[in-house]
Amino acid sequence: MICRSCGTEIADKAIVCFRCGAGTSDPVRKPAAIRPRRGRILPLLALILLVLLALFLGQAGNTVVPENYRVVMGVPYGIVAGILIGIAIVLLLVRISRRR
Repeated sequence: MICRSCGTEIADKAIVCFRCGAGTSDPVRKPAAIRPRRGRILPLLALILLVLLALFLGQAGNTVVPENYRVVMGVPYGIVAGILIGIAIVLLLVRISRRR
């Protein structure tokens, strides 16, 4: 058999050419195409949302809490809800970014 790449005579059962290293047969599977990365808009949007959420929570922490306001383990419900919403937004953005 003759190598398709360099023209050297090689054994009939050879898998690769001993001189150039080229394969003697076509690959069974084609390599996966590498997709170009999309823009960096999604992480920037997530960062902006987190900053806005932090500002909101900081402002909510400066308010006067009435005596009859319910709290969860010493933390007002509004802050707990804000944290949970923030976590949900981040998880949603991560899931969306992995689909692309």
